[in-house]
Amino acid sequence: MSTSPETATRAAPDGRGGRQEQQKLPLFALLALSTAVFVTSLTETLPAGLLPAMSGGLGVSESAAGQTVTVYAIGTVLTAIPLTAATATWSRKRLLLTAMGGFAVANTVTALSSDYSLTMVARFVAGVAAGLAWALLVGYARRMAPVPLQGKAIAIAMAGIPVALSLGVPAGTFLGTVLGWRAAFLSMTALTVVLLLWIFVGVPDHPGQERGERPKMLRALRVPGVSPVLFVVLVFVLAHTILYAYIATFLNDLGMVDDTDLVLLIFGGASLLSIWIVGAQIHRRLRTLTIASTLLVAAAAALLAVVADNTALVYVAAVLWGLGWGGVPTLLQTAAGDAGGEAADAAQAMLVTLWNVAMAGGGVVGGVLLDVIGTESFPWAVLLLMAPVLAVVLLARDHGFPAKRPGA
Repeated sequence: MSTSPETATRAAPDGRGGRQEQQKLPLFALLALSTAVFVTSLTETLPAGLLPAMSGGLGVSESAAGQTVTVYAIGTVLTAIPLTAATATWSRKRLLLTAMGGFAVANTVTALSSDYSLTMVARFVAGVAAGLAWALLVGYARRMAPVPLQGKAIAIAMAGIPVALSLGVPAGTFLGTVLGWRAAFLSMTALTVVLLLWIFVGVPDHPGQERGERPKMLRALRVPGVSPVLFVVLVFVLAHTILYAYIATFLNDLGMVDDTDLVLLIFGGASLLSIWIVGAQIHRRLRTLTIASTLLVAAAAALLAVVADNTALVYVAAVLWGLGWGGVPTLLQTAAGDAGGEAADAAQAMLVTLWNVAMAGGGVVGGVLLDVIGTESFPWAVLLLMAPVLAVVLLARDHGFPAKRPGA
């Protein structure tokens, strides 16, 4: 643990001649990490709102332009584990600066390119940078904070995800509509340049692992608790993505296509509230919060499956869904770090890989369900997948999702 002024535990008089421990979060540095999460999430999802314009600018079909999202995920899946192992000895700050620099380059090339192949290469590079960043950020946030505040530190860092999804994507789409899709990607470059300076000035450094101690990925799977957490990551994210990736189509079939932005805004607002609750309670209630999140998402899916023809109840389901999902990245990455122990970096790298596999799989499974059954199958699929998630969380009470976190 660093002993810099921002992260150290400080002592103060307790009024009885003794000293009382006061602990403080390094908010300036954590907000830099949250912005890095925002950049990572928004770079991945931004093309979704710009596909028609991107397809015209690149001279390809919209389905081909949509593969810019797929190739990003492929870049992350293929490289997160090997690159995490290869860079294990790098200082954390150097690695974070490298990853964010990759985003600046990739988004600049994407904005300026008129060649589809070059754009796909740039998006692949962005996915590689994402793999490095995601495997790094949670551990970085943990190391910045005293043990009792580590959950809050991770929650602050992960707040960039719902902000990107609920505010960033609509804002990027609006900017693309007004100034063109290239301006949206250039704005991401500008933000990343500011972020690089912010990290350089305001984020404390931490050393990597000693040489000869590179993370052993397969060995991490043998650590009690890691496999249950990774199973929950894979299935929970798969379930969420099946519905989220096709939410506009789902709402269109309900006659609510004009309400899509509002539904997503409500979902995003509930997600932010969920992150706040999780950040405040995760240190002592990780297991309880994970169970609650699972049940809330399942309840939202059940509501959409049974009474989706009621507009008001669709909004209620969006609130439940957001409350359940918003804190899940924080919960699962914290659980993976706790379970991994000394192999935490390896566990995080596998989590990042499986997370992106689940996102890609959610798009594929959702597409098959759409073609074979229709949008009414989405909430039922989510409900079906949440059953094994709940079972594994309940059974992993000794390792993975224990009643009491280490250090609590």
